[in-house]
Amino acid sequence: NILMIGPTGVGKTEIARRMASIIDAPLIKVEDTKFTEDGYVGRDVESMVSDLVETSVMKVYDRKVREVETQAEGLATEKILDYLCKQLPPARALRAPVRKQEALAKPRAKIQRKVGRSRKSVARLLQSHELDEQVIEIEVGAEAEGLTMAAELPLRGGGEDFGDGLGDYPEQARGRAGHNHSRKVRVREAHKIITREEANKLIDFDQMVDDSIERAEESGVVFIDELDKLAGPRVDVGRDVSGEGVQRDLLPIVEGTAVMTRFGPVKTDHMLFIAAGAFYQSRPSDLIPELQGRFPLRVEMESLTQDDLEKILVDPKSALTKQYQELLRTEGVELSFTPDGVEELARLACLMNERSENIGARRLHTIMEKVLEEINFTAPEKEGDVVVDKEYVSQQIGNLVSDEDLSRYIL
Repeated sequence: NILMIGPTGVGKTEIARRMASIIDAPLIKVEDTKFTEDGYVGRDVESMVSDLVETSVMKVYDRKVREVETQAEGLATEKILDYLCKQLPPARALRAPVRKQEALAKPRAKIQRKVGRSRKSVARLLQSHELDEQVIEIEVGAEAEGLTMAAELPLRGGGEDFGDGLGDYPEQARGRAGHNHSRKVRVREAHKIITREEANKLIDFDQMVDDSIERAEESGVVFIDELDKLAGPRVDVGRDVSGEGVQRDLLPIVEGTAVMTRFGPVKTDHMLFIAAGAFYQSRPSDLIPELQGRFPLRVEMESLTQDDLEKILVDPKSALTKQYQELLRTEGVELSFTPDGVEELARLACLMNERSENIGARRLHTIMEKVLEEINFTAPEKEGDVVVDKEYVSQQIGNLVSDEDLSRYIL
């Protein structure tokens, strides 16, 4: 297990996310501050394992749905054809969609003859999307109520519900499962509803849960943030139920134990636990010795430099500069950043981090928002190109940065 030590905004969470994405592992992020010692009001640390398993179930479920999507769409089309053939007799076929075109009487009769009672004719119209707005009555189950997967998932471990993800409503879902009811919808919407129902019928949910538990046990990643908040000063009176008490509850889970979830017992022996904290007012040695020994790998993160901030502004796929460019493009404004403009943004962000609280890359959000504040509000009246260079950045927030007292509240 790994303990990451570094200032906020340096990228600890993002490193864990990227690593889990590279190895395609289920990942759950939790904050230690929301837990309390077992037996007291608040969340127990065991709930993190339940959340991890449910995340794993959702990942496997999405993958299974993609695997059977083509087959499910074919079955859904056949069902919709059955509904259309039953509910669209020749004399009334497509009357509602064509009624809006009162002047086109002959084409309407032509369409009616084209439909007739032939399944092939209806299939051709359905394939050409001419029937997308036609209203039909279909039989739907629990999936139509937004309980798609919970109605199918098997409960294990005595039938009790654990965690607070999907486990919040399995009984409600199971109560509705198997009880279909009629619903009038357009063909376009009916195709989505029936496709999801058919996909659920093609999935073996017992096998899916087994695969999900195995993935969580063998490659699951639990990112425990704000561990330094548990290492506060010792409490002289009473029990420290949200500090040292939580640390002691973490010991067996990090070491390896079996936690009961709504899907059954889950072992934590081979899960990867990554703890992180800024450790401004405390040190890793302030943690209880037993917990220190459970995180043998220590990684110290350095503060972000100006060069790092420049890369963060430009390189990522969803960099802040690219987000603002796309946002303003919807208003007809073409926004561009010059190299010296990006350099000035990073310099000011780095300066503010050194002068006041170091919040890392998060400082870029406040700097960017203040620099582009005027453009954001006046974009609907503007059109054309806007260039953000060093001079433009200085004009917008140069005076603000020089006023230390004011910048502390705004930037």
